[in-house]
Amino acid sequence: QVQLVESGGGLVQAGGSLRLSCAASGRTTSRYAMGWFRQAPGKEREFVGAISKSGGSTYYADSVKGRFTISRDNAKNTVDLQMNWVKPEDTAVYFCAARWGWGAFDPTDFDSWGQGTQVTVSS
Repeated sequence: QVQLVESGGGLVQAGGSLRLSCAASGRTTSRYAMGWFRQAPGKEREFVGAISKSGGSTYYADSVKGRFTISRDNAKNTVDLQMNWVKPEDTAVYFCAARWGWGAFDPTDFDSWGQGTQVTVSS
């Protein structure tokens, strides 16, 4: 498995931007597809977006499409989530996760998880 640590969370006003980063150690991230998920209080963990192991393919939830962008740097073993035009409903703990393969984006398809970083969007 790979160890994942998220950073970059915080408080941001609606309409603003925030960039989250996920640093991997243990095994190189280039072996894994990477995903971002979020979980708001009282809600289930939901898929935000994912990027293939090469970075050539991305996939996003409809709720963030056009506002959020995932990128990766395999040389640095990092995966970033650029959040633009944030909304109060984006408030959640954000998690990065790693999985073998590509094509399914349920939390149960991912094998390794970070501990999460809190994002709070004020209105």
